[in-house]
Amino acid sequence: MISLRSMPVRAILSIVVAFALLAVACAAAAEKPRRKRASAAAKSEKQPAELLAKVRVLGGGPAPFALDARSALLVDARTGAVLYAYDEHEKMQPASLAKIMTFYLALDALEDGKLAKDTKVTISEAAWRLSMDDSVSRMFLPVGSQVSVDELLYGLMVSSGNDAAVALAEHLGGTSDAFARRMNDKARALGLKNTNFTNPDGLPTENEYTTAADMVHLGVELLRRHPEALIWTSTKEYTFHNIQQRNFNTLLFYDSRVNGIKTGHVKEAGFHVVVSAEADGMQLVGAVMGAPNMERRRLEAKKLLDWAFRAYATAKPDWRGAVPAKMGVYGGVADQVAIAPARAPYITVERGQESKLILAYTAKSKYLVAPVAKGAVVGELAIARASKTVATIPVKTSAAIAQGGFLKRMHDRVRRMF
Repeated sequence: MISLRSMPVRAILSIVVAFALLAVACAAAAEKPRRKRASAAAKSEKQPAELLAKVRVLGGGPAPFALDARSALLVDARTGAVLYAYDEHEKMQPASLAKIMTFYLALDALEDGKLAKDTKVTISEAAWRLSMDDSVSRMFLPVGSQVSVDELLYGLMVSSGNDAAVALAEHLGGTSDAFARRMNDKARALGLKNTNFTNPDGLPTENEYTTAADMVHLGVELLRRHPEALIWTSTKEYTFHNIQQRNFNTLLFYDSRVNGIKTGHVKEAGFHVVVSAEADGMQLVGAVMGAPNMERRRLEAKKLLDWAFRAYATAKPDWRGAVPAKMGVYGGVADQVAIAPARAPYITVERGQESKLILAYTAKSKYLVAPVAKGAVVGELAIARASKTVATIPVKTSAAIAQGGFLKRMHDRVRRMF
């Protein structure tokens, strides 16, 4: 053992200095993680506050939460009321959400009689090559095979098959490029202002983009025009050629209210979902775009749905007590015509406020003079809450009334004088 007394003073000082430097280094090393954690904590506290400031909710109340996603939108599909919105106009790559438009156009073709569910589609080499690509979702279509439209629609919306998308596009449009032009034509017709498609499957290409706002609008229009779409979008599993695949929309397995619509993911944009759900007479359609992973996408979408169903309700006030069932007609083959609001008076309100709506009808005139057209506007139904009108709906005739004969017209003219 070496005694300090036997060591030179200079050596002792060197040892002391070395230990001091080591202690300083250890302290600095310990402090660095603490500073890093403190910085991260400060950042995490600041980030939600910034995100919350961007969130808008129905009624202008405080934002309930921020979502771990790049943008989001949730609406009441029956009324169009925006319940939750956050950066909903931010453009990003749509990924497989593009297949919603492919699906929409296929359902249009079914409705128009240009396709039938049992119509056989020949699988091209281009579609087959996608079925052999293990980097994309596919329903495993054999080249040259004949596959029904119904099977392709399941493969499109359950398996998210890129091969199914191309097969449908080629059958309906001749080529994928030609079909993409039809997708964009339909997007413009529907009022999708910030969307451009370049292919039927959503695989990333230049100048391909959409927004949460446009995807929610597309989802609402899909369900309005084609309520049968839920047959395919709500299916949890689909088997083709003995290959069973689960729906990529995992919300279907965790929430019985959910009945669609479509998920999507590409590396540069993150994880998307356009979701539809229904409960207690309320139908919601929303989008969560750019979540960091599949699980977070599901959790954030479910958080949004849980909050909306808890906070809001879709009221359907009975208009019959406010609007008369019929209106008098002079000079016609009938003396009265049935009248009714142009649409059912659905109104989104805070839950618990459904009974506080007030309805008032204002007629344009006391009576009608034949001929009367079906669908003629005869008045307006106003719906108010807390003395503020929240909606107005035109009231129209439910049938046409033809002009009566000469004697009937003369009789009614005299009758109007008294």
